[in-house]
Parts: sequence; C-alpha cells; structure tokens
Amino acid sequence: MKTPIQELLDYTTDLLHTFDSEQRVAMAVLDYLKTNKKALLEKDKEVMCEFAFRFNHDAFTENYIKAEFEETFKTKEK
Repeated sequence: MKTPIQELLDYTTDLLHTFDSEQRVAMAVLDYLKTNKKALLEKDKEVMCEFAFRFNHDAFTENYIKAEFEETFKTKEK
C-alpha cells in the first residue's frame, strides 16, 4: 500500500525520466495536483484511517506502531 505522497514521488520520478527539463516536470506535477487534489486527500484519509483501525489498541507500543507504519508504507530508505 502506498500513501498519496509516495505515489506522487513515484509519478515525479517517472516524469524526470520522460521530460527533458525540470520545468516541464514541475508543470506536469502541478497540473496533476490541481486535477487530483480531492482524490489524493480522500485516499490519504482512507489509507490513514485503515492503518489507524489496524493498530487502535492499547496493547501496542508506540515503537511497534511506528515499525508497522514503516513496514506498511515502506518508509525506510534502502
């Protein structure tokens, strides 16, 4: 599962390989954000609520939840 920001970063990386200038990439990203902002916010809410629901239990420690978050959303850099 990817968060909307992770998807946006992947999209930006793909654009960097497609376009010949960073200005074109920036314009494409801005256009993408303008077009998809509501959908991105809805997906962010869905992803975060789903994650919170999975770990909404007092028995889980903060470190355990952080580790699960990193594993779920692949936030650790390799």
